[in-house]
Amino acid sequence: MSLITQIDQDIKLAMLAKQADRLQGLRAIKSALLLAKTEKGAAEEITPEAEIKVLQKLVKQRKESADIYKTQGRDDLYQIEVAEMAVIEPYLPQQMTRFEIEGFIQELIGRIGATSIQDMGRVMGMANKELAGQADGKTISEVVKQLLG
Repeated sequence: MSLITQIDQDIKLAMLAKQADRLQGLRAIKSALLLAKTEKGAAEEITPEAEIKVLQKLVKQRKESADIYKTQGRDDLYQIEVAEMAVIEPYLPQQMTRFEIEGFIQELIGRIGATSIQDMGRVMGMANKELAGQADGKTISEVVKQLLG
């Protein structure tokens, strides 16, 4: 079953259960997926990898907005962003822990023979490709800098 079909079913369930917060998050997901689909062309289906990227982008936007609202003391808006993140995140693949990321990056560095911070671009490129959907780029970057620095 495609993600859009799953989201449609979950929207119906949220409507029946009168879950306004969940409904808002699900509609945001559906809107972003439909927008991504129309960008690719009406005839093309969106790939699962592209769906994951869309969901990651939505979570990242929510995190950034929540951080801004928290620093500005806007707890009401902060709570909305956190609630939407909680709705979106279950549709993403299980995220790796920092410890798992460190182990993977160490193995990757050994595999490609990276020795200094000058190899960071190569390591980052391969790590982002291989860990797509399982870890965010910021964490990957921090670990690569730590291990190569």
